[in-house]
Amino acid sequence: MRHTISVLVTNEFGVLSRISGLFSGRGFNIESLTVAETLDPKISRMTIVTRGDDKVIEQINKQLNKLVSVIKVHDFTGEAHIERELALVKVSASAADRAEILSIVDIFRAKVVDVSPKSYTIEITGDEEKIGAIVELCRPFGIKEIVRTGRIAMARSPKQK
Repeated sequence: MRHTISVLVTNEFGVLSRISGLFSGRGFNIESLTVAETLDPKISRMTIVTRGDDKVIEQINKQLNKLVSVIKVHDFTGEAHIERELALVKVSASAADRAEILSIVDIFRAKVVDVSPKSYTIEITGDEEKIGAIVELCRPFGIKEIVRTGRIAMARSPKQK
């Protein structure tokens, strides 16, 4: 089962290396990893996507919590949360195909962020399925390059009663 884990850490030299080393040293794979400062520049949030059964994830959480630089570990799996990913997709765009590509961009609420005589670079945000869908629709035109950020996640706010 795929798990999205949020880890608050002190923003200091070597933290990323220690956490990624924890995963690799125990044979756990990281499918996606994003890191950025929070509102407090002394603290960063890491969003890690990995796979494993409940026993494996429990072991990962325990090992993460043992690290001095780790402030808090939260597994979003099974609870209400929002996940997003960002992708830049460079697509071949001949004069004959440009209108159709722009139509796809519009349908997915993406945007063209760079134009050249032979290509468009499209920016798309959304869940993994949305990004996969636009990539598949652009594939017949010729995808020159794709860059993806990896997943970020945040707990949903409680609903008002």
